[in-house]
This record gives sequence, C-alpha cells and structure tokens, in this order.
Amino acid sequence: MSLRFKISQHSRDELLIKNLVTYLGCGWYEYEKGNSGSFVCSNITEINNKIIPFFNKYPLMGLKLLNYKDWCKAAEIIKGKGHLTSIGLDMIIKIKAGMNSKRD
Repeated sequence: MSLRFKISQHSRDELLIKNLVTYLGCGWYEYEKGNSGSFVCSNITEINNKIIPFFNKYPLMGLKLLNYKDWCKAAEIIKGKGHLTSIGLDMIIKIKAGMNSKRD
C-alpha cells in the first residue's frame, strides 16, 4: 500500500510544476501523455512533513478540498501503520472508493 500525491497541469505550466518541486523540496515532475505533466510525491515522510502542512496552510477549495481531507485520513492511517492491518487497509479502500468522481 502506498500513498501518492499528484497534481496535473497542461504542459504550458511545466515551469510552475517544476518550481513546486523546488519550493516544496520533494517530489518530481512527471511527463504525461498528451499535453500535460504532473507534480508527484509518494514518499510518506515528505507527504506528512511537507505536502500536508503546505495544503493545510493554503487550503484547496470545493470538491478538491473534500478529496484532500479524505486523502489526509488515509495518510494518517498509513503514518500510524494502520495500513498493515486488515481493518486499516479496509478503511483506506473505503476512503478511496468515495473520492473524486465517486463522491456523492
């Protein structure tokens, strides 16, 4: 089980995303098919120490905020090693099942 944070943008914003990598001091820029690229971070320590504090200080809006809060719940479960138990893993699966286009 791994947690991943990803922000995708049009390729014209490549410099912006690469600057996010530099500013946060974590993650990497990943080229996508078509005309887009992404900031990606999958290191749980960097997620907990850099990504989450940044987006708690500068919150997202709308449905993205709700998805972010759910994602943070999954991060907290993983941080506490709950993902190593069947109960914790089931909780993460349930959280993921209700995110993004599956949100009511």
